[in-house]
Amino acid sequence: MVKKKLDQYRGKLSPAQISQGMNAAISNAKRLADDAELLLKERRFPSAASLAVLSIEESGKLSILRQLAVVQNDKQVIDSWRQYRSHTKKNVAWILPDLVKGGSRKLDDLKPIFDESSDHPYVLDHIKQIGFYTDCLGKAHWSVPDEVIDEKLAGMLVAVAKLFVSKKEVTEKEMELWIKHVGPVWMKNMEWMKHALENWYQDMQKSGLAPEGSNAMQEFIRKGIDIDTDKT
Repeated sequence: MVKKKLDQYRGKLSPAQISQGMNAAISNAKRLADDAELLLKERRFPSAASLAVLSIEESGKLSILRQLAVVQNDKQVIDSWRQYRSHTKKNVAWILPDLVKGGSRKLDDLKPIFDESSDHPYVLDHIKQIGFYTDCLGKAHWSVPDEVIDEKLAGMLVAVAKLFVSKKEVTEKEMELWIKHVGPVWMKNMEWMKHALENWYQDMQKSGLAPEGSNAMQEFIRKGIDIDTDKT
């Protein structure tokens, strides 16, 4: 007998399990982004846009899994899994390119991404839905995907999806270092969190998991980074 619904896991995960889940999401995000790009080239704009949103959601799982690695109690574990399975919690970062074009360069500049009062996660989720389905909206207006999603919108979403696909896999060691530095200060003083991120990156460099040289995380947090907005 086939179960009507698969049982969803809701407990804690080891560093190895966290890294495995992150790499699965990275691989699937790339597949979806590549498929969306192929559809864009074939001028199948609604499907390209919707698949691009799915890719963005898969990439969004990485930060939630990092959160799951350092939560402190059962309630936070359950909440992390709720976010992991929420479309609008996984897509919050899609406005990042617009923030960058608007001058955002440092960690503190990215606060609008996580603004609970913002409707940008729901806007993207609606775009995904109208790219897949017909619907009756507003004052009995029929929404038809081909009439709503154009090349410009689809192209923008595909570009964002490809931007978000991680270029490297996550190792168990990386997650162990993440837990070591970020775990003790998670959801506490923001300055402590910033220092923890800097120390984590430094430890990553010592372990050969991040490029040698200056601490890129420290520069991002304290000074901001130079970005060519023509390529974002």
